[in-house]
Amino acid sequence: MEQGGSYVGIDVAKARVDVAIRPEGDRCVISNDDTGIATLVMQIRELNPVAVVLEATGGLELPLVAALAAASLPVVVVNPRQVRDFAKATGRLAKTDILDAAVLAHFAEAVRPPLRPLRDVETQMLNSLVARRQQVITMLVAERNRLSSAAMAVRPRIEAHIAWLKHELDDLDQGLRQTIRQSPVWREKDDLLRSVPGIGDQISLTLLAYLPELGTLNRRQIAALVGVAPFNRDSGILRGKRTVWGGRARVRTALYMGAMVASRFNPVIRDFYQRLLSDGKPKKLALTACMRKLLTILNSMLKHGTSWNQPATQSLTNSH
Repeated sequence: MEQGGSYVGIDVAKARVDVAIRPEGDRCVISNDDTGIATLVMQIRELNPVAVVLEATGGLELPLVAALAAASLPVVVVNPRQVRDFAKATGRLAKTDILDAAVLAHFAEAVRPPLRPLRDVETQMLNSLVARRQQVITMLVAERNRLSSAAMAVRPRIEAHIAWLKHELDDLDQGLRQTIRQSPVWREKDDLLRSVPGIGDQISLTLLAYLPELGTLNRRQIAALVGVAPFNRDSGILRGKRTVWGGRARVRTALYMGAMVASRFNPVIRDFYQRLLSDGKPKKLALTACMRKLLTILNSMLKHGTSWNQPATQSLTNSH
């Protein structure tokens, strides 16, 4: 087979993996275990494909993605929303695992999603720790809410669980700090990010875990990837409001918190925010613009390996 001629779509479920290949039209099903993954990687390597596309499925895809990346195969993990929109646009309304794999292969061939740096094993571990921390925080909030109206018979149990969750949160925070400081690359990036007024430990951790592309793309690409780039909603003579959508929700949440703090304590973001308000922009719209500007600054800093410096930051933001 001629090199670079095939596009592989893979739909990952808990027990099985469905595979479709274009333009050949071949399809197969394998077990989602070590043996099945090893066999699939070997078969895909023989194809020498242009791209292997999977959806992000909450972590089920990680073992296979890691194996494909380790074999130096061009694997891309895409946002499920993009694939659903593509399926609707091409008239694919039915949904089965093998059809999902075929849609992914068609998406790979038609859209040609760009190959981005994949999370290595250490970054996946960081990702898992950050996700677990958020789960523990969610459980803590829920238990504290229950405690306020709990009957006396169950209050000691809820209080004991809250104490355990606090201890678990402390352990996770310690593990996250150790993980960051043990990696020279992460340590440098973490130091650069936290030098910016408004970026604290948890925001830096979230960016490192969920936005490994930071510092490798231009400002428009990184804004679109995160989901803070405004898109037009125009049709004919109608002109709708520009809106932001899609992207990575965890990163946007972290940026929102960072922008809120930066709009008070970061001189660059604060002046920008106040200028937008003076121009009559609604607060929510102004804060979204601050998120985008803050992301642009962080992206430029990591790209150039420079820490926070107000005049230099202004020039970097304007040029990139």
